[in-house]
Amino acid sequence: MTFNPYNCQPDEAHMGRIERRIRIAGTISTVAFLIIGGLAWKFLPALLEMPSTFHEALRYSLRWSLPAFLVLLTAVMLVSTGRRLSAADVAGAAAGPPSSRIAIKVAFLQNTLEQTVLAVGSYLVMASVLVGAWLALVPVAAAFFLVGRILFYRGYKSGAEGRALGMSLTMIPTAVLYVVALIGLLASFPL
Repeated sequence: MTFNPYNCQPDEAHMGRIERRIRIAGTISTVAFLIIGGLAWKFLPALLEMPSTFHEALRYSLRWSLPAFLVLLTAVMLVSTGRRLSAADVAGAAAGPPSSRIAIKVAFLQNTLEQTVLAVGSYLVMASVLVGAWLALVPVAAAFFLVGRILFYRGYKSGAEGRALGMSLTMIPTAVLYVVALIGLLASFPL
């Protein structure tokens, strides 16, 4: 019997391989973001004027939220169009679970909504705590979000392994921004 990664539960033999590939994707995403984010932190302020006040930082971070919201809008449109074109789904979510025709789109929308809230929140928290070169991490995180969501959607049919790189490219930058903001916040308190 062959293993279908999209709609079947893996057995123990497959779980080991899946876990390894998820860890590899997470490592690749973390290293890539740390390198690219570090380069942006060092060189982007020489190319672009970084915000130096809270209001400038807030405006800047909200502007960089646009890619995340556009991906979310796209996900909503994929589901709504899919529902409209499917007799099994046109009655809506309250009528029952999604058909296989839109199941991946619904899962993508749900995950993208969660990731958008977390990502935009991290951009705004960065703006509330830090200014200057640290905000160079925000556009890098926005770019990773966009690429990550595309890879997540494209890889979904291949199961957890297929969506692992997209998920980690989306999530790791968000987590790093929260950690950087937390360190910045703690450093701002006098001892």
